[in-house]
Amino acid sequence: MGLITGVFTFFYHLPQIYKWLLKPYYVASFLMTVAFLVVRKTPGLCEHLATQREDGNSCDFDWRELEILMFLSAIVMMKNRRAFTLEQHIGNLFLFSKVANVILFFRLDVRLGILYVTLCVAFVMTCKPPLYMGPEYIKYFSDKTIDEELQKDSRVTWIVEFYANWSSDCQSFAPIFADLSLKYNCAGLRFGKVDVGRYGEISQRYRVSTSPLAKQLPSVMLFKGGQEIMRRPMVDNKGRAVSWTFNEENMIREFNLNELFQKSKKLNKGCGIKGEDTHPEVGSNELNPDDDTKEPKESKKDQ
Repeated sequence: MGLITGVFTFFYHLPQIYKWLLKPYYVASFLMTVAFLVVRKTPGLCEHLATQREDGNSCDFDWRELEILMFLSAIVMMKNRRAFTLEQHIGNLFLFSKVANVILFFRLDVRLGILYVTLCVAFVMTCKPPLYMGPEYIKYFSDKTIDEELQKDSRVTWIVEFYANWSSDCQSFAPIFADLSLKYNCAGLRFGKVDVGRYGEISQRYRVSTSPLAKQLPSVMLFKGGQEIMRRPMVDNKGRAVSWTFNEENMIREFNLNELFQKSKKLNKGCGIKGEDTHPEVGSNELNPDDDTKEPKESKKDQ
């Protein structure tokens, strides 16, 4: 029954998946992932390649290449055990496939290896992964607005994500954070985001390191009256993030979102928070208070 449900779900979302996979980043990543396979199997080209097969068939994998591909499969499966979104699964596949391709091409011919590495560098410099563009109730802060918004009303609790567009972990977490904002946003509990990759002063002010080695991105903080109450992931004495999994279950449990949401709804009814929309902005534009009953629109963020 679960398999049948999964199949129907896949076909239901197939148009969205099809549109998503046709984006230039994924098309180019797919071509680079299958590059060695294409070179090794293309008639007219594979006959001129070196091989260690006993039968001399240069159009098929030798035992060492099969060993590398099997090792790649094992690594991808291990990494995907901790993946929670389709983007994470596909991202792991693309990343480790490119590493395997580098090894395979250098083993086949140094010139092909250098050419493939050059293409990888050009790909990283010119092709950025697409940002999440779905519905959300999130306010995007700048370096000039974050302090004012967090301190505007002491009764409002803010959950703020500190992110950078270049971080694959932030991109994977984006749809999860957006979904939480759709479920739990209200006048007394609001969601915000700030790009610390763009606003370096904010990263220093809120002690969020943008170094890939620190692994602090994304960081999610809970604010009350402009004061930080808690953050995840926590940071140790060496400035490195303590391992923490950014999934919906952990967010709801650690930040106690169900209880916060209930208290915020009571606050809204009892005290009547004035001047605050029950649904903050979609993307970067504040929603009209009269549009609370409408479906959220897709955010239009810069690529």
